Formats: sequence, structure tokens, C-alpha cells
Amino acid sequence: MAPRLLFCLVLCFLRAEPTNAGVIQTPRHKVTGKGQEATLWCEPISGHSAVFWYRQTIVQGLEFLTYFRNQAPIDDSGMPKERFSAQMPNQSHSTLKIQSTQPQDSAVYLCASSLSTGVSYEQYFGPGTRLTVL
Repeated sequence: MAPRLLFCLVLCFLRAEPTNAGVIQTPRHKVTGKGQEATLWCEPISGHSAVFWYRQTIVQGLEFLTYFRNQAPIDDSGMPKERFSAQMPNQSHSTLKIQSTQPQDSAVYLCASSLSTGVSYEQYFGPGTRLTVL
């Protein structure tokens, strides 16, 4: 009986170990006032060299904002540059910063990462950050 119990406990602990579940985004929810600054954080999957930022609203759907490869900005054609900025200072994280937030900035901001190999990019999305500007 004791070996079976020990086996079950070991199995439970092994299953509880953290795994590389995917892209991590923080915070999951952010409420801020109009005119404030909001900084969103993304941690790509380890080994991925490409990071993409998107914004999703009910009206506009999914909108591309910017993309980095090997920490360098490649395409920021979707960024509202007057108040939005993004950085990828190292392989372990990227940030999206919104200055002087406005109610129309309320959206779900999604980060995705990719291995960045070949011609196409298979993107793995994080859970998103829901930003609400009051």
C-alpha cells in the first residue's frame, strides 16, 4: 500500500511541475484612467526569435501593430506611432507602451512568438491583456 501511495504522490508532483506552456503576458487585465501610461509585457516562448503585437476590438477585429525579429523592429506599420511604442530589449521579453491612454485604446492586446525560420511564421499566441481605459 505504501509504495502505491508514494508512486501516486510522485506522479502528482511530476505533473505539477511548471512547463513551457507558451507565451506569457502580464498583466492579464489592466484598468487605467484617461491620459495615463500603460505598459504591457510579453515573454515569448524560449528559443523563439520573432515577437508580434496585435490589438483586438469588437469593431475592428484583429489588427497587426508591430513585429520584431532577433530583437530588431521589422515592421511597425500598424502602430499608432504618436502614442504607442514597442521594444524588445532582449530575447526574453518585449513591451508595448501606450502614452496618454484614450478610451478608444480599450482592447485586448495580444502577443505572439515564432521560431522565425523559413518563409512563413507559425505564431503562438499569449492569453492577451485586456486594457480598459476609463
